[in-house]
Amino acid sequence: MIHYFDNAATTPVRPEAVQAAVEAMTEGWGNPSSRYALGREAAARVAGWRGDVAAGLGCRPEEVFFTSCGSEGDNWAIRGAVELGKRRGSHIITTAIEHAAVLEPCRELERQGYEVTYLRPDREGNISLEELEAALRPDTVLVSMMLVNNELGTVLPVAQAARLVRRLGSSALIHCDGVQGFLKIPFTPAELGVDLLTVSGHKIHAPKGIGALYIRRGLKLPPLIRGGGQEEGLRSGTEATAQIAAFAAAVRAGAATREADIRYMAGLKAETLARLQEAVPGLKPIGSGTAPHILAVTLPGYKSEVIVRFLSDRGICLSSGSACHKGKPSHVYAALKLPKSDLDGALRISFSYDTTQQDVDALADGLRAAKGQLFPTLS
Repeated sequence: MIHYFDNAATTPVRPEAVQAAVEAMTEGWGNPSSRYALGREAAARVAGWRGDVAAGLGCRPEEVFFTSCGSEGDNWAIRGAVELGKRRGSHIITTAIEHAAVLEPCRELERQGYEVTYLRPDREGNISLEELEAALRPDTVLVSMMLVNNELGTVLPVAQAARLVRRLGSSALIHCDGVQGFLKIPFTPAELGVDLLTVSGHKIHAPKGIGALYIRRGLKLPPLIRGGGQEEGLRSGTEATAQIAAFAAAVRAGAATREADIRYMAGLKAETLARLQEAVPGLKPIGSGTAPHILAVTLPGYKSEVIVRFLSDRGICLSSGSACHKGKPSHVYAALKLPKSDLDGALRISFSYDTTQQDVDALADGLRAAKGQLFPTLS
């Protein structure tokens, strides 16, 4: 039996999304750009699905543009924003704990001559608005801040940051990576005050290969892909109708139970932390993440990679927070400047609406066994 605690990485596809994808592939499989009835029917379905995603986001359908994933949306938003602002300046502000889909485009832009300010978190993973205010300049063209950090569960002050940027009279565009926040915490793009916002399907029980970028109405973002004119000419290419159908179905189902799911995950998260601290003395949380579905913990003195493998052998799936690349710590945990023993023992536990009490019991038993059978290091 599998006990799955890596929902921040990907989620199992929910039955409603599977059914929608199958129907799109077997019944409504026409090309939406075709002029005959089968194509027109497919185009109408895509329009309906776009409306479903927009309803889940709380925006207009014409502000939703389908992408292949969250990384594509982040890249498009960042590159498009700086292209729009190139006559006004070449300064970007982001945080040091963003997803690589934000950080890597920013680093590439630095190599092209842009200047990027990376706001550093405190020990709890929080980002200071005072630092943002100090970093803002007349030539700032983009501020990119994620809504929920994917490793800590920290909810960043996106709405407050947007209000600050506007109060100071800046014309910088504001982008938010909302991948980990969508259907996990209440928000709309208008409430956040952002111009661009990225979401991804496979984080909300839709298949991999589908996401969306919210583009505020009136903002003329440069096209990502030129060709057949799909997505209002901004992202050409025949629409991935099966993935879009499944994405819309997952959004409909998730939005219908959003409040109950949030309460359930938050309660399970609090219970899990208490159970683990009782079962494994010395285990402690990392940061002050308040998102309901992500719990970052550390077992100081132990190697998280070894613990992950040990638990995997018992059918328990969670992720290591430490070794992302050649033994180096995750850039998020490194940014917190934690002791090495805490970095080495970092684990990310992430929940879903379908995580069960039996899963928590297995995790507590597994970590207790891991501490009893594995040897601590001297780091």
